[in-house]
Amino acid sequence: MRVVIQRVKEASVSVESRITGSIGTGLLILLGIEHDDNEEDCEWLCNKMVQLRIFDDENGVMNRSVLEIDGSILVVSQFTLHASTRKGNRPSYIRAARPEQAIALYEKLCARLEEITEKKVATGEFGADMQVSLINDGPVTILMDSKNKE
Repeated sequence: MRVVIQRVKEASVSVESRITGSIGTGLLILLGIEHDDNEEDCEWLCNKMVQLRIFDDENGVMNRSVLEIDGSILVVSQFTLHASTRKGNRPSYIRAARPEQAIALYEKLCARLEEITEKKVATGEFGADMQVSLINDGPVTILMDSKNKE
């Protein structure tokens, strides 16, 4: 699984001009799932994301997690995070998981984040053409890949 995590002051996602999810201060997570991903990848990412110390403490130092600030989370599926641009100019998405596998892991990740945070996780609509709006705070943007745990 690959994620782009953005610290936001606010974010929302809409489908056909209908807002499907919105949050205030917290994390916007763009999630890409590949065919080799499984529940272990999901669990590792969930635990890591909610514990990232990327929110300011009272001294203006990034020392607090989304849990510590009681922040919100918005998860948006994005298969293009697994684009391969090695050959030619048209990206290949061959590594992206098929919907039947990806939907189950997407739902599992959202449910696990809700368990950990004890808050409803806002979402987009899997497979839909979505428009994402955000105010990136910092900006702070973190890339993570469960297959490359750096």
